[in-house]
Amino acid sequence: MSTSVIASSIRQHQHPLVRQLAEGIEAIWQQHLVLTPYYLPEDLGYVEGKLEGEKLVIENRCYQTPQFRKLHLELARIGKNLDILHCVMFPRPEYGLPIFGCDIVSGRGQVSAAIVDLSAMTETGQLNDAYTASLNALDKPPYGQPRDLPDWGQKIFSDFCCFVKPTTPAEEQQFLNQAQAYLSVHVQQAVTQAPEPERLDEFTARQHYYCRQQQQNDKTRRVLEKAFGSQWAERYMTTVLFDLPTG
Repeated sequence: MSTSVIASSIRQHQHPLVRQLAEGIEAIWQQHLVLTPYYLPEDLGYVEGKLEGEKLVIENRCYQTPQFRKLHLELARIGKNLDILHCVMFPRPEYGLPIFGCDIVSGRGQVSAAIVDLSAMTETGQLNDAYTASLNALDKPPYGQPRDLPDWGQKIFSDFCCFVKPTTPAEEQQFLNQAQAYLSVHVQQAVTQAPEPERLDEFTARQHYYCRQQQQNDKTRRVLEKAFGSQWAERYMTTVLFDLPTG
């Protein structure tokens, strides 16, 4: 499997913010990280189904690096009306790196939700000083419609979490820039970090907590259950989206 950036068969038809952020994420990964393939089960890399009469397509790209056990970029499209981007970077459990997470949901050409964050994997839930200083140095653009975090996410997201409904092209560009800035900070910090095997249990437990909280996202689960059934949805949620570290 090549680690070069491959044009997606659906992203060219998705909302411009989804397409641009997907391309930006892959470009930053390529620039700063040494990528090798991360193998998903054969039937879960590319998936087609039906949801309320509309075609549902899911494409997954996954890599790993010395610092990250899994880099996951998912693009999904339902008919011509709903576009989704989902990205999570899971650190190897011996590294005390935060989890980068980013999602965009666009319906009928309008972005209804956009979120980006770096979630700390320490018991305190606080990012270290280097991350905090770098993120504080970034611009903090205003948005007209900030959104409330879901109840299941209250204890996993950081003070730097940006969760908004961009309402103008200018705000969409702001979010694109902010998400790419967060990611750039993350990869630049990550390659300087050393593993801390003495804290393996702490980091593993925190990552387990993050994944189990994310698995409570009922909106995602309901969509998958409607399209593929509850058993398939559970397998996808726990194998592809939020699999637990084994360290």
